[in-house]
Amino acid sequence: MEKIFILEDDESIRQELISLLRANGYEPVDAPPCDLALLDVNLPGENGFEVCRRLRQQTDVPVIFLTARETAEDELLAFGVGADDFIRKPYHSAVLLARIARQLRHRDGGAVLSTRGLTLNLADLTVRFGEQKAELTKNEARILACLMKKELATREEIIEDLWVNRLYIDDNTLSVNINRLREKLRRLGAQDFIRTVRGVGYRL
Repeated sequence: MEKIFILEDDESIRQELISLLRANGYEPVDAPPCDLALLDVNLPGENGFEVCRRLRQQTDVPVIFLTARETAEDELLAFGVGADDFIRKPYHSAVLLARIARQLRHRDGGAVLSTRGLTLNLADLTVRFGEQKAELTKNEARILACLMKKELATREEIIEDLWVNRLYIDDNTLSVNINRLREKLRRLGAQDFIRTVRGVGYRL
């Protein structure tokens, strides 16, 4: 059962979240360790941004802000301190559950992926083809994982996948990473594994 850390100073909302999570197979907890953290911004003493920053120093668990704060500046600050998602109150229960499931799926979505003789290990950031192995950067590994899962992915989908995994790149940097990844695969003997689909994105 996945543990969800809830930090919410409104007791009625906190109890509502506890009931919702329990009813959907999660275990609400009052402190880490956990599988995901739900944080409010407005807290007595240390605010949610500081809590998130401290969590990021200790763990890579997904962090979702659930807050009444509405400004773009608050949302940008949340992502700046390492949040994975930002949901405004009042929240819709089904949407919140879907966003939680999505973050947990991205986190646990398979440490090893294989297709057509190519094996990617996300735990140690390596790719293997036959007897050859190469080390990848985090960006390269996530790009390859995205392509191995989707087969055909737009540039926007790849950039969104990197954003979800707290790896921030722009369109130009994506091209650089794709070229480096292609060269590493070529050296392994996996030539032309990544093909450009003009006007769409990339195909594995």
